[in-house]
Amino acid sequence: MSTAKAYATQSATSPLAPFTLERRAVGPKDVEIELAYCGICHSDIHMARGEWGNSTYPMVPGHEMVGRVTKVGAEVKGFKPGDLAGVGCLVDSCRTCGPCGHHQEQFCEQGAAFSYNSTEMDRVTPTFGGYSSSVVVDEAFTLRIPSNLDLAAAAPLLCAGITTYSPLHHWKVGKGSKVGIVGLGGLGHMAVKIASAMGAEVTMLSTSKAKEADAKKLGAHAFGLTSDPETFKTLRGRFDFILDTISAPHDYNAYLGLLGLDGAMVVVGVPPAPTPVAAMSLIGGRKTLAGSLIGGIQETQAMLDFCGKHGITSEIELIPVQKVNEAYERMMKNDVRYRFVLDLKTL
Repeated sequence: MSTAKAYATQSATSPLAPFTLERRAVGPKDVEIELAYCGICHSDIHMARGEWGNSTYPMVPGHEMVGRVTKVGAEVKGFKPGDLAGVGCLVDSCRTCGPCGHHQEQFCEQGAAFSYNSTEMDRVTPTFGGYSSSVVVDEAFTLRIPSNLDLAAAAPLLCAGITTYSPLHHWKVGKGSKVGIVGLGGLGHMAVKIASAMGAEVTMLSTSKAKEADAKKLGAHAFGLTSDPETFKTLRGRFDFILDTISAPHDYNAYLGLLGLDGAMVVVGVPPAPTPVAAMSLIGGRKTLAGSLIGGIQETQAMLDFCGKHGITSEIELIPVQKVNEAYERMMKNDVRYRFVLDLKTL
């Protein structure tokens, strides 16, 4: 066993504060990583504040963690001390069910082991996340970070990056695809960068005209102001694919109207209440409304390699860990462009 410095919350109403946790000893197949940075995902706030009803405490959030390998087990083949490495949302799965056999560990039928607010596959040992100085993880769930990427700005790729890459990849977005991205936040800005690098014609769909300049700077080819009802008339039937990143209540039917024949709209944002969908919004044009989570380990590595090839990272604000509670409050006000990352050296 070893100890790690961390920031944790003790209850749904407690601020995050200094905490010491125990990491397991490095086993034969394990990799130990000295963490340098960890991104803050909006789901960290939901979990820390008990808003999804499944939170356990004490909780150390964080599933966008990157650093350098410090120790490896005797059977580890793919990593050595000094390598850049990262850990995303997953730290283990059953590895035997159908989804695991198809490299879709995020959908493990036994329930995957997540980076925090979860347990190891023994269903007893709690997992603690990346707001900490180190982590120990099985090699099979350890990811290689391309050396040409800024390490701090690469951290959010492990959630925001794969959450947007996975549906774009699964629905075969590429050269010639006409893609709409709904919402320019932590997820949306990554979707613009990735879809553009895939060769798609990208339109940012936002309620705020102030987002247009940023969207085009990030790689969008066009902009649609969705607070203007005329936009839904002008762009009707235009898109092959829409990626909806919005977590606030909004009308799915209006956006389905922007799809052309056989178009697909994929939801990755999670509004707080169910959203009504009219059957005719789907029947007309043989459209698909789907959802997507993160990706499996193989796809997450493919995303990192793709981002390394194209020089893609997140737009971040790097902050000391002592400002994590302030960052949470600012995120609730949408006061970040576009992802906070904790500098774990400040622990």
